[in-house]
Amino acid sequence: MGEALDRKRLFLVGNLSIFMIGLGFAVRASIASDIQADIFNQMNLARSAALVGEVLGATFIGFALTLLFGSALVDKVGMRAMMLFSALGYIGGSLAVAIASFMPLSGITYWLIYIGFLLTGLGWGAVEAASNPMITAVYPDEKTRRLNILHAWWPAGIVVGGLAGLAFSALDLPWQVNLLMLIVPGLLLAYLTLSTIFPESERVQSGVSYGDMFRELFRAPSYFIWFFAMMITAATELAPGQWVDLALTNIVGMQGIWVLIYVSTLMFVMRHFAGAIAKYVSSVGLLFCSCVLAAIGLYALSISKSPLAAFAAATVWGMGVCFLYPTMLSVVSERYTRGGALFLGLTGFAGGLSIQFLLPKMGAIFDTAKIEAAGGVARLANLEGAEMLAVLRYASVESFQSVAILPLLLLPVFGMVWWRDRLTAAYKNDSAT
Repeated sequence: MGEALDRKRLFLVGNLSIFMIGLGFAVRASIASDIQADIFNQMNLARSAALVGEVLGATFIGFALTLLFGSALVDKVGMRAMMLFSALGYIGGSLAVAIASFMPLSGITYWLIYIGFLLTGLGWGAVEAASNPMITAVYPDEKTRRLNILHAWWPAGIVVGGLAGLAFSALDLPWQVNLLMLIVPGLLLAYLTLSTIFPESERVQSGVSYGDMFRELFRAPSYFIWFFAMMITAATELAPGQWVDLALTNIVGMQGIWVLIYVSTLMFVMRHFAGAIAKYVSSVGLLFCSCVLAAIGLYALSISKSPLAAFAAATVWGMGVCFLYPTMLSVVSERYTRGGALFLGLTGFAGGLSIQFLLPKMGAIFDTAKIEAAGGVARLANLEGAEMLAVLRYASVESFQSVAILPLLLLPVFGMVWWRDRLTAAYKNDSAT
């Protein structure tokens, strides 16, 4: 890899980039209800939640698109260019949404918010396209541990962003200040990126050609099992997390962002122990156990009636989703080394693609349920006080429960692969003796 590489500095750049996208996630969760109340309720009350889901979903479209094309191009354009693109996406996107919020309400307002979130999503995808292959290249012998530590900075960003959002609200500052906060890590990331030497990807170091990396898609069709599994695991973690403030505020009667902050702190700590846990149950076994806990936690969150119950359910959900995303990446990297950055990027793309469809769906379920509970659009428009809260609580429960079934779908898949891996390991041990 060359003596000029500074592994600690590269890890710092990776951690900062993941921290920035986690901060952006918290900002979106914090301001989703503000955008709905201040903008979309005024534009279209009946579809306001769906509109929020659409603009939040734009983030995941950008995320998915950058991963789809960026993962194929990262070896061509370089990891530095990807990181710079990410910083600019967050700076430009945040400014676009802030500007839109001060404009007279019109269709342009909607599209400027949409484009702003799309830009931050493109920046998010660029981080994933560069940071994941960078870490697997620098730490090829401890991928599960290092990728989990790297992605621990995602919940760290959520904690900082969530607490900052609460502080801004307590100080009665405009919610747009949350967006401007994203510019600081964007500028710092740009500075560090320009002064850092980046490695070649693991695929390049191993001598696998660019063409062979693409041909591996046809040589290893089993990869697509993991592609579709990632669609479900990412949706299990990221979609409820983006919706948690809006939903739990209605369900429990508390600011749901506190639950998101708590879960994120839990995830930050636990991801540092992923490597040790995987040594005992294997990476796939860790995925299986995580799905069980995630399903239980999501359902429990949807029926929580008090802050204490919400925090207990969030603990189970957090323990479940904690290891899913980085461990999925490490499993793919370990099993399909020749696929290089392409396979890592496609795996992240699968996650972003699924959430892009799921967030608007959750919003549509929410809207349908609130209209049903209210007895029609006309009656909904006239509801207020306790009656409106009851309608919103019902709609929030319906939207959350729709996601709880997702991790259960993966139990047969992960269980079978886990069982097969154990049999293979046992056979190798018997042969060796």
